[in-house]
Amino acid sequence: MFTGIVTDVGQVLAHEERGDLRLRIGCGYDMETVALGASIACSGVCLTVVDKGPDWFAVDVSAETRARTAPGLWEEGARLNLERALRIGDELGGHIVTGHVDGIGAVVAADQVGDSLAVTIAAGPAVAPYIATKGSVCIDGVSLTVNSVEPLADGVRFGLNIIPHTAQHSTLGALRAGREVNIEIDLIARYLERMLASRTA
Repeated sequence: MFTGIVTDVGQVLAHEERGDLRLRIGCGYDMETVALGASIACSGVCLTVVDKGPDWFAVDVSAETRARTAPGLWEEGARLNLERALRIGDELGGHIVTGHVDGIGAVVAADQVGDSLAVTIAAGPAVAPYIATKGSVCIDGVSLTVNSVEPLADGVRFGLNIIPHTAQHSTLGALRAGREVNIEIDLIARYLERMLASRTA
């Protein structure tokens, strides 16, 4: 379980094709405090630490995960938003995030508005019912508030505001039109939809 509050930005140092894709990710974490088998969210994807060194950790990315996440995310040199798993008693600064990607969105626009970056993302019908104005959404592992929602015939278009702090301490400051991103919908919205569906079934 995570909160969508990025605590480090890592970089893919190496990748190796095995049965799964083995990544070595450079980070600023004190790896003495990270156990093998621990979960770290990597740009919104919950992955397991399978090896580690003083300033890096390794994870295995399955074919299923690669198929369901934004292309280019796991390439050598790619920058990743990192968050260690939530511990009991930690401050819940964002919203409840599981690290399971529900869909891929495409950045339609990224414009500087004042000191912030106004970002518009288009997503498909699988994600559309769960995006609500002033609701929460997780983009590449970052908890954000939805500012606007525009229904589309084939999905939804929604607007976000990236404040300077978020831009500087995550990869979202580099978002540009055409970039694809991982989307995780709000867990509460997921359960509400399921409850409503079961009542009408």
